[in-house]
Amino acid sequence: MDLGTTVWEMGGRQCVLDVHTGTMGPHAIDIGKLFDQTGAFTYDPGFTSTASCESEITFIDGDAGILLHRGYPIEQLAEHGDFLEICYLLLYGELPTKAQKDNFDYRVTRHTMVHEQMPHFFTGFRRDAHPMAVMCGLVGALSAFYHDCTDISDPYQRMVASMRLIAKMPTIAAMAYKYHIGQPFIYPKNELNFAANFLHMCFAVPCEEYKINPVLARAMERIFILHADHEQNASTSTVRLAGSSGANPFACIAAGIACLWGPAHGGANEAALNMLGEI
Repeated sequence: MDLGTTVWEMGGRQCVLDVHTGTMGPHAIDIGKLFDQTGAFTYDPGFTSTASCESEITFIDGDAGILLHRGYPIEQLAEHGDFLEICYLLLYGELPTKAQKDNFDYRVTRHTMVHEQMPHFFTGFRRDAHPMAVMCGLVGALSAFYHDCTDISDPYQRMVASMRLIAKMPTIAAMAYKYHIGQPFIYPKNELNFAANFLHMCFAVPCEEYKINPVLARAMERIFILHADHEQNASTSTVRLAGSSGANPFACIAAGIACLWGPAHGGANEAALNMLGEI
């Protein structure tokens, strides 16, 4: 919503800037004309006072404990929904009907396997390789196998790439874990839901049946829901920056994984888990 204008004056030159406000959060001053009219840039290290885009996807106010996906509180989504339902909400803007949900689940589930040549990539890594190094390599390599969804100017190809990334990410992560501990890879099972399938691929072994603990599966589901989107954080911004060059979606997500690796981002979660392990 446009709230009017504000005047910026520098060195005797004035610039009239539009002021906008979102549904929630602070007002934003549109500085797009600032350089042309004053010859000055803004300086905002870390983007602590900068809105880099307009978005209808997620709103976060960490201090107030607010996380909204498409306007829905995370507490409601975590209690009543599952991860693929939240993926549909984030992608399409509305919660799915039962028919839409069934169709979406089917499409994602049929993309969970990876190309049979991809497991050979793992043998190029040491067994003690950091899992984020493995994820960067394997996710980036997806673009070498799925040439039919790398054109980001095509809405259909963008959606197919989204489906494949949602579906294959747990498979690749589970394979990285299995490789690290020296166990054989476990194929996904289409009859399991998203979270249960991930647990199965991580902890099942060929010599016996793995029984899914429903409490752990539900906990994993809620972890996935909580992390489904986090507004314009470091890794999200990295993906958008890589995408602005026209890079394919798999390369962009690999760049986001590299950013997530850092100790000031996802690496902080790793440090917390390491600390708990030491305790």
